[in-house]
Amino acid sequence: MIFETVAAVDLGSNSFRLQVGRVLDHQIYPLDSLKEPVRLASGLNADKRLDEASQERALEALRRFGERLGGLSAGAVRAVATNAMRVAKNAGEFLPLAEEALGFPIEVIAGREEARLIYLGASHSLPTAAHKRLVIDIGGGSTEFIIGKQHEPQLMESLYMGCVSYTLSFFPDRKIDRKRLRDAQVAAAKEIELISHDYQRLGWKEAVGSSGSARAIADILELNGLNPNGEVGITREGLDRLCNLLIKAGSVEALNLPGVSRDRQPVLPGGIAIMSAIFEELGIERMTYADGALRLGVLYDLLGRFHHHDMRDSTVAQFKRRYQIEGDQAERVEKTALSALSQLQGGEPDESDVQFLTWAARLHEIGISIAHNAYHKHGSYVLTYADMPGFSKKDQALLASIVLGHRGKLDKLSNIVTVNGPWHLIFCLRIAVLLHRTRDDRSLPTWRVKLHGSGFMVELPAEWLVANPWTAAALLDEAAVWLRSGRDYLVVKSSISKVDD
Repeated sequence: MIFETVAAVDLGSNSFRLQVGRVLDHQIYPLDSLKEPVRLASGLNADKRLDEASQERALEALRRFGERLGGLSAGAVRAVATNAMRVAKNAGEFLPLAEEALGFPIEVIAGREEARLIYLGASHSLPTAAHKRLVIDIGGGSTEFIIGKQHEPQLMESLYMGCVSYTLSFFPDRKIDRKRLRDAQVAAAKEIELISHDYQRLGWKEAVGSSGSARAIADILELNGLNPNGEVGITREGLDRLCNLLIKAGSVEALNLPGVSRDRQPVLPGGIAIMSAIFEELGIERMTYADGALRLGVLYDLLGRFHHHDMRDSTVAQFKRRYQIEGDQAERVEKTALSALSQLQGGEPDESDVQFLTWAARLHEIGISIAHNAYHKHGSYVLTYADMPGFSKKDQALLASIVLGHRGKLDKLSNIVTVNGPWHLIFCLRIAVLLHRTRDDRSLPTWRVKLHGSGFMVELPAEWLVANPWTAAALLDEAAVWLRSGRDYLVVKSSISKVDD
């Protein structure tokens, strides 16, 4: 049975998290999320038993989650517990209490199963790629390493080291110096050394971090300009700079840097030590970030579906239906826009350009569902801020800029699109929309476009332009718009009168 609303509960060693999503066209769109910094791993005593205080924090969080999940059937909710519950000797005594508080069964999953679900969640939040990815998730009590391709993991491992356990072991009084940090890094490196050979042998093209530690470190590096050349994500150079600042400050509390959240402070030293060891042992220079992780993987596993195609295509198709876009017109515009792109790029258009122009053509009228007046602006707004599974924020910004620029003046793009931005895609979409203003299936004449100076040239039969004065006038207006933006736009009348099929 497929449910319209599903939920995942992640009883992590550091935080408990709840994610609720709606299922549309085999995609999951986030509806709600909750986070509680329970720090379950910090409640493990020397005998590996959860103390009373940590159990009570956990039960209080689960009761709040249970209230949010009220009304959902058991089949629509999956709750999983990770490393702290795996190692707790009194987990069997605590689990019934936890299930009663939540109102749903809780599964204690193995480390590699956790790794599989993390990869499934991460891969569903990233654009599909042909290359292999290394996904790393530093949790509170364990760190997962997964190499996979598209949605299929190929190598998985879970190591018993996490931001909570390492902070407690190496920085118990929250004081940080070079020796303590180095001891933590060496301890992590010894663990990673056990798997390094197999991972290096299989190889990967892109390293990706997921979950809280990776996000926190990336935020600090980006917000404080610690990465070289303004790079995003995590870099080895940025990590080294952060470690030096941490040692100089003497504690996270004294670090006083933007991006260091109060919730993350108590476990940040352990996360930084583990991350720097990972970079060193695996020879990583830079790492991107994935929004999806264990919770999203649990949701997709709950559905029992593995998507072996680009999620962005499915998202675009769902948006077309949701916003009731006229399919015939979108198809006409898409075909003509792609023809223009092929001409501009010598018959071998860039794959990424084809993808974004296709999506833009299919969604260029999305804003009409809000209002026809300035609908391109409404559409751009939707594409900027909507939840679009598979699209990164960067992807959404590019798509939104193309849709924004498909009609009207171009000066509105001056603060959005760079000099070397997607002007060729905007041109292709604009000329296609202009040539299909009649919104019917009448044939177009033989037409040509090519690069010209700092802009473009459009060639159409003189006879056809005379017979279609409305379009001819629109082309002259279009040329003026481009010229005002500082780009060439030449309309050439040819003697060719053949009509394209």
